[in-house]
Amino acid sequence: MPHYEFFCPTCKKTFSRILALIDWAEGEIPCPYCGSHEVEQVWSAFSLFTSQKCA
Repeated sequence: MPHYEFFCPTCKKTFSRILALIDWAEGEIPCPYCGSHEVEQVWSAFSLFTSQKCA
């Protein structure tokens, strides 16, 4: 499942969630700190793990 990062302008805190695509599409992600639903998704880095080694 994808890992998403959000910013809450109400309490000015950033938090992350692991969500299924259907959960993300439905919206209504509450801030775990203040409960506000006015959160914004922010860009975040990602990492990729493979079974092959780079030469």
